[in-house]
Amino acid sequence: MSSKLINGKEIGNTIRESIKLEVNALKDKGITPGLAVILVGDDQASQKYVSNKQKSCEQLGIYSELIKLPADTTEEDLLKHIEELNQKDAIDGILVQLPLPKHINEDAVIAAISPEKDVDGFHPISVGKMILGQETFLPCTPHGVMKLLQHSNVTIRGKHAVVVGRSHIVGVPMGQLLLQSDATVTYAHSKTPDLAAITKQADILVVATGRAKMIKKEHVKEGAVVIDVGMDLDENGKLCGDVDFDDVFDTVSAITPVPGGVGPMTITMLLVNTVQSAKQKLS
Repeated sequence: MSSKLINGKEIGNTIRESIKLEVNALKDKGITPGLAVILVGDDQASQKYVSNKQKSCEQLGIYSELIKLPADTTEEDLLKHIEELNQKDAIDGILVQLPLPKHINEDAVIAAISPEKDVDGFHPISVGKMILGQETFLPCTPHGVMKLLQHSNVTIRGKHAVVVGRSHIVGVPMGQLLLQSDATVTYAHSKTPDLAAITKQADILVVATGRAKMIKKEHVKEGAVVIDVGMDLDENGKLCGDVDFDDVFDTVSAITPVPGGVGPMTITMLLVNTVQSAKQKLS
């Protein structure tokens, strides 16, 4: 395997080993970390994610609970389930699998989760604390990207980082975390004119647009570190990222593959947050 590849699976496994030790230490004190996942409807990608989350919990000794609800579940009914889990002592983390059916207001659902159990890091209170640099649950994907960079010994301080994408789940928090690590940060997105002129300035380029292979060689500076958050399907129905991996490979100094880059880190950081939440019972 090329030393250029940032292997999320390997780095994720290293972090999971230390999570396992923490879980065992908590169990010795009578605390079993618990994660509840609510899945509404039967979206296949969501089902796969949820099944991976459950398997990961099992491997690390974390208690997991799955609540499956039909696609026509009312918002009121979903909020009732969340309230029950907010009160349930065995549950340290609550995750509602997104996207939700169109008739349910995602913002209302996220706001209903207790900030103490918001292991996705999406609650407005968690987001506010993150922006202020205060102790909180960090959103799993951007947090995972930061760990990938740290474990790969990528210098962030003083570097120019460009984030392509501005979703509240990845793009916006990603830029904030890089900023807090002393990078100079530029956001780019679908309305940015001459995208290549911006991305070509990046020492660290993070791409999260949901558009298959949109970043080509001409977008990337020689020697840049490229983090591809995308999970797309190419013209042959094969999994690929937002970056045209083969086209940029010779230009970059390091890059995450798809699959096996950012993906494994997202679930790993969810488990980190769940254990962090369980630890609060000790204080």
